[in-house]
Amino acid sequence: MTFEEWLATVPPELTNDPLWRMEVYRLAVFAGDLAWRDVCKLAQDKCTVSLSDQLYRAVGSVSANIAEGYSRRSGKDQARLYEYSLGSARETRGWYYQGRHVLSEAIAMHRIRLLTSIIRLLLTIIPTERGYKLAEERPTYDVSTADLLDNPPMP
Repeated sequence: MTFEEWLATVPPELTNDPLWRMEVYRLAVFAGDLAWRDVCKLAQDKCTVSLSDQLYRAVGSVSANIAEGYSRRSGKDQARLYEYSLGSARETRGWYYQGRHVLSEAIAMHRIRLLTSIIRLLLTIIPTERGYKLAEERPTYDVSTADLLDNPPMP
């Protein structure tokens, strides 16, 4: 399923909310939906049952903290919750890397790149809200969000 196909399935109760205008939130919700299949596959292997639980909690925390931060009044409060989301996105990347043997390298790398896009967006948003700069994410590979959204590998 591509990002556009997935987007067509999102109910108006979500898309009509002003929060939906934030690209980072849309990507985080997309990542959460993609993770559902991944979590189910990881839960079937006795070696990765606990990893599936950690992955599900971490990926859910990304969009949840963005939504919570968006609802805060002050920039500092927003930034704090966006920082939590940043931590969860980085944690999720780690869980995907560990699950790559069960999920497949292609699926894991797709999810890792999607999460890297989310991290980059958060690294742009947080300093604006907080008022100071954070360390930059410097990947060693080329990441194009458009490529990720058009052709996500499916299990």
